[in-house]
Amino acid sequence: MLPYPALHASHSGVWIADADGCRAIGRGEAVRIAADTPVILLNAAVVGQRLGHPELSGLDLLELFAFVHPARFAVPTPKGLAAALGLATPDSDDAIAPMLRDAASALLATLGGAWPEREGAWTAAQSLFRLRWPWAPLVTAKLDKPAQAERWLFSKLPEWEDAAPRPAPRTVTIPPDAVADRLASLTGDGAERRDGQRAFADAAARAFAPRMVRDTPNLVLAEAGTGIGKTLGYLAPASLWAEHADGAVWVSTFTKALQRQLNHETARLYPNPAERRRRVVTRKGRENYLCLLNLEDALQGGFQGRAAVLAQLVARWAAYSADGDMVGGDLPGWLPTLFRRNGSTALTDRRGECIYAGCPHYRKCFIERAARDSARASIVVANHALVMVNAARGREIANRPTRYVFDEGHHVFDAADSMFSAALTGAEAIEIRRWITGPEGTARGRRRGLAARLSDVASYDEEGGRAITDAVDAARALPSDGWLARIADGDPFGPIEALLAAVRGLTYARAAKDDDAGYALETELAEPDAALVEAAGPAAAALDALIRPLVTLSRRLEALLTDGPDWMDGPARARIEGAIASLGWRSETVAAWLALIARIGGPADPDFVDWLAVDRAEGREWDIGLHRHWLDPSRPFADAVLKHAHGALVTSATLKAGGDWDVAEARSGAAHLLQPPARFEAPSPFDYAAHARVMIVTDVKRGDLAALANAYARLIVAAGGGTLGLFTAIRRLRGVHARIADRLARDGLPLLAQHVDPIDTGTLVDIFRDDPRTSLLGTDALRDGVDVPGHSLRLVVMEGVPWPKPSVLHAARRLAGGGSAYDDRIVRARLAQAFGRLIRRADDRGAFVLLGAAMPSRLLTAFPPGTPVERVTLDEAVARVSGLPSTTPIRHNATA
Repeated sequence: MLPYPALHASHSGVWIADADGCRAIGRGEAVRIAADTPVILLNAAVVGQRLGHPELSGLDLLELFAFVHPARFAVPTPKGLAAALGLATPDSDDAIAPMLRDAASALLATLGGAWPEREGAWTAAQSLFRLRWPWAPLVTAKLDKPAQAERWLFSKLPEWEDAAPRPAPRTVTIPPDAVADRLASLTGDGAERRDGQRAFADAAARAFAPRMVRDTPNLVLAEAGTGIGKTLGYLAPASLWAEHADGAVWVSTFTKALQRQLNHETARLYPNPAERRRRVVTRKGRENYLCLLNLEDALQGGFQGRAAVLAQLVARWAAYSADGDMVGGDLPGWLPTLFRRNGSTALTDRRGECIYAGCPHYRKCFIERAARDSARASIVVANHALVMVNAARGREIANRPTRYVFDEGHHVFDAADSMFSAALTGAEAIEIRRWITGPEGTARGRRRGLAARLSDVASYDEEGGRAITDAVDAARALPSDGWLARIADGDPFGPIEALLAAVRGLTYARAAKDDDAGYALETELAEPDAALVEAAGPAAAALDALIRPLVTLSRRLEALLTDGPDWMDGPARARIEGAIASLGWRSETVAAWLALIARIGGPADPDFVDWLAVDRAEGREWDIGLHRHWLDPSRPFADAVLKHAHGALVTSATLKAGGDWDVAEARSGAAHLLQPPARFEAPSPFDYAAHARVMIVTDVKRGDLAALANAYARLIVAAGGGTLGLFTAIRRLRGVHARIADRLARDGLPLLAQHVDPIDTGTLVDIFRDDPRTSLLGTDALRDGVDVPGHSLRLVVMEGVPWPKPSVLHAARRLAGGGSAYDDRIVRARLAQAFGRLIRRADDRGAFVLLGAAMPSRLLTAFPPGTPVERVTLDEAVARVSGLPSTTPIRHNATA
């Protein structure tokens, strides 16, 4: 029998179970017991939040599950854990605490035998015992020491292999009949023939025809409504072209949910798992992957306390991971959140400090393996940001794709807006300083500066050595630790901090209002004051002094590659090539900063929008800087990506963004190409008139938080859960959640909330999907990044009309895009995306409720034709939601 009790807390109460049974207790008593006695918990961060004691700790079952079953996912709820372990699902709150004890016993019993993830467990357990992991005594008591030393992690991971460069794809034409046959094989025998999907596949095939005009791809813009079957529709011609041309098609997405869906759908193409791993590769930015050198540093003492425990659990996972992806891969999204902010981001390469072949784990590196696998793959599943970064920074030129599919194409504009922008801020500047100088003062860790990373270059090449020294000296003019406090105290150090102080002063002078305390401030970079103009000159001189040695060093490294000295073996060459790429990225960044500073006191560039900003959160400043965005970011996207491609398909259910085809062409980059794109449009086949309804509630006063919370609570109760609540402001989301969570819990309706629950967004959606009684509140990330078909999502509630935030950037684009018509297009697109969460399958049914009496009738075209739309009171909306065919009677449940 386990010697420890189990504690469960929900919004409706607290229960504790031990060998004598289960009883309800108060929150205060629960905190006292947890402080005095080790207790078994499920997600200590969530339990602590519900008890009002965020630092609560204990024997967290999720940590034990991650140890026993690394790289295996379980929904982090009592129901999800019970399902993962084959236990009976508890049917009430007072049955959960005893089940947690049973779950602990089941996991510990696994350790007493042989199981697939046995290798490495004993070694990890010894390390965790030394770290005083609460589970360690129970775990080590169950594990027998292996007869032979374990092959674990660094010795267990396979090495990648280089291959000859892939030849350029052959020029082929895919017959329409072949596309139709491939689509039929993907959909399966006996599948219902969908004419819209066949037409879509035929249109998509045009993107794979031979290119006829230089610098102009065969571009296809396709708006295909939900239910058309876009994924299989474009995989049919894409897979055929990849096979016949021996080339790779890059399928780019915006959300991780679609990446997971694509990986699932490609099983139809390649049923054999080994072949699928070879043919289909997922690629993400390097900041998503575990860095083995950072992990080694963490395991050898670089991490302390709870962060060190996380490093051990991540090491267990890494030994069994398919690809080392820490963000959206097979690392459970809930694992890093269990350790709050202790270390997970430090295990990836977020600062561009990779030493490439100089790393002892280079041949086993997850990032390098993904790059090489994608060079030989048929389908590469990527994301918009990575595609644009690779193209703009000249990465992997030898394997540059010639064919792209941009799914979720309505996000291409926003992704390009982020990618091709520039920001001279304190946070960005201090990162470049650290990248160049390395650790300063008493700083610890693996971080190394330019001099340490390129010490052999400095000793071999005198001019290169001088460039490194000059760069390090110049970097000391950038902000350093404590810069925000110095600026707030009126005592900036160095020319860049002085510039940021002037930015802060002018921003507060022009943008501060009584009602914006604690939120970001911004103002146009126009008519600068004397302080800002005077600070610009020294700041520009400091940046000029920095960029010169960076450019010189890059040229010296290129010369070294050409000369090929005796000491430069293959690993050294790879390391120098990586250094050149990193130097190019930093040099481009500093050059963009110089261009931005030149704008101060000078004429405006009509291609750009420039502004000053002070970023704040909950009353605390966290960054200050100057910002520059393209007025039309589709232009650099077209130049960097589309013009180098031979064919591209841009597709989405809302591609026209609430406007017409001219809008789609303008936002996709097509307007900057020599020949016009092909267009395709197919409405959704779903019967929205019979399966959905839109209700606009007219009697919930805007700005009345109590009334808003009451409306959400009543609608969720009427629907019996299964509600996705969407907000445009985090403050209102938190306010509503605080008012209704306990009330709903008493009715057996769990409520989750983004920005409230200490759980990552992906896991929140997994929990929501798993339990039809649960509801989920969120902001933009949930408006079009959620795919929850079936009964678990039957009601979508929006707090009001999703008008765009009146920022400097929005004002400039609004002026250029037609004024109020531009706003209307944005709102229609947001409404269409939100409504699109509701009906995901032909048999789905549900309601969309907008709590906005001022909803203009002209915006109702955002909803699919035929969808019933009516303006009603809240009482009427509640009555109609209660009458939905999918609504089930309320009963007490305990899965939160």
